[in-house]
Amino acid sequence: MACTLRGCSFFAATLEGCKLTGSVLERCTVRPMSVLGGQWRGVGLAGARLVGLDLTGLDLREADLAGADLAGAVLRGSDLRGATLRAASLLEADLRGARLEGADLAGVALRGARLDVAGAVVLAEQSGALVEPV
Repeated sequence: MACTLRGCSFFAATLEGCKLTGSVLERCTVRPMSVLGGQWRGVGLAGARLVGLDLTGLDLREADLAGADLAGAVLRGSDLRGATLRAASLLEADLRGARLEGADLAGVALRGARLDVAGAVVLAEQSGALVEPV
């Protein structure tokens, strides 16, 4: 069931297998927290502070993360296909193995972020670069 949480703060929480599909978390601060699997497909997290969270393997397809602060977050193996990350901060984030196809990455801050080849190709293609196989 979708829900709306406004102005909430989660500290030192562990969420295991949560289904927040279609939910909205407005102006929420969440840290440090570990999310062990789960489905957050289509969740609204625009502008949320998610600094340093461990979101390994989380289903974030079609999530709204526009302007979210994900600095230092671990998104290894997370599914971000079709997600909106416009103007989000992914400074020092770990995106290795993350699925980024179709994600809106316009204006994303990525300094120090860790990407694998597939993620780098998606980013390069969105910026208009020509990517050719070696």
